[in-house]
Amino acid sequence: VQLQASGGGLVQPGGSLRLSCAASGSIFAINDMAWYRQAPGKQLELVSSITRSGDTNYEGSVKGRFTISRNNAENTVYLRMNSLKPEDTAVYYCHAVTRTGLQHWGQGTQVTVSS
Repeated sequence: VQLQASGGGLVQPGGSLRLSCAASGSIFAINDMAWYRQAPGKQLELVSSITRSGDTNYEGSVKGRFTISRNNAENTVYLRMNSLKPEDTAVYYCHAVTRTGLQHWGQGTQVTVSS
């Protein structure tokens, strides 16, 4: 499974971005997908996850601002980020877990929230 993330960039506080992650390869084997992020000097943290059937989970600080969604037909997962804050600045990574438990990571996309 290969994951290609896109959609990051520079945005002002209060702005919005939508991240996309396209999966290719053995896509039939993918179960859960997720977005992680790593801010400078901080540990990698789970932002949001979604199961194949659409059940979602969010980290506390992004609840109500971020929305994860998934298009199984297009093998793509999205992260809509609204009301962005400077503390959301990080490299965002797409993550997938297959039915056999194998984990795959995308290359990361930079999100910078700054005025």
